Amino acid sequence: MGLTRPPAAPNAFDGRKKASTIPAMSFPRMTIRRWGFLALLVCALIWGFAFSAQSLAMEHLGPCGFNGLRTLVGVVFLVPCIVLIDLVNGRTPSVWGTATTGEARRRLLLGGAFCGIALGLASLAQQIGIVTSSAGKAGFISSLYIIMVPIIGAFIGHRAAPQVWIAAFCALLGMALLCNLSLDSGFTVGDYWLLACSIGFAIQILLVAQFVKGTDPVRLSCVQFMVAAAVSLAFVPLNHESIPPKAVLNCIGPLLFCGVLSCGVAYTLQIIGEKYVHPVVASLVMSLESVFSAVGGWLVLGQVLSVREVIGCTVIFAAIILAQLRQDKTEEQG
Repeated sequence: MGLTRPPAAPNAFDGRKKASTIPAMSFPRMTIRRWGFLALLVCALIWGFAFSAQSLAMEHLGPCGFNGLRTLVGVVFLVPCIVLIDLVNGRTPSVWGTATTGEARRRLLLGGAFCGIALGLASLAQQIGIVTSSAGKAGFISSLYIIMVPIIGAFIGHRAAPQVWIAAFCALLGMALLCNLSLDSGFTVGDYWLLACSIGFAIQILLVAQFVKGTDPVRLSCVQFMVAAAVSLAFVPLNHESIPPKAVLNCIGPLLFCGVLSCGVAYTLQIIGEKYVHPVVASLVMSLESVFSAVGGWLVLGQVLSVREVIGCTVIFAAIILAQLRQDKTEEQG
């Protein structure tokens, strides 16, 4: 996607305007909102299949060092992408791009800083929590952002329709089935870290939705990674970690995969997608990460999916279709 901004998409939940179509595409019926939905879907797909690469890299690096390095790789990947997009759009490459006013530049820097802090802290909380929590609870508690996004969003102007609330609760139920959730062991300290992680991801999703309007999504993503890398690397000595060059070389493949695809591509697609999709629906689509991870384990690693897990995947898919039907209905009534 070029940096020349298409017309801003209307609110999907006010039922007053139709979404614009992308004039440069050869599919006139494909609305901008659908392209946003597709960007989020590809984002979830990349994240789902990146789990194995992340696990390999974590055998050589600590959580803070790994998060810091992969976000730095994301920055290095995005810088030439920004230059190329500027050239394709007939602009001289520059730091600010279309942010020519002081207000636009402040918005870009503040948005990237806030999103980066939320992303960096949420990722660290997740890594800490996983250590002392069971796999099932870790997956489920981390996904609580599905319901936290509409709850927090309701207080800051991102209200969702009743049908989307129903979809969010259905997706949460599907996640409980997919993660084989069991609360027999009670709550541990790690579970509270994971709860903080889900709040952090919910805040990051809402911050992206707030700041992506009127800003260049690729540059916003790049600033976000710079700040997230600084947050993660600042915790390396505090967590008594080190980043020996030999360890980096031993996991260079998985590290590049996570940095380029999981960060550089996927998180940028998240920002582009949220430019046109309501943040609650965006959180539901991104929850497919867990579904794609389970499917990837089945296809690539030969892991067996239980009946409960298959039902969980089906319920999540149904919830996302329910939320998307709401958007389609709103567009038709506009």
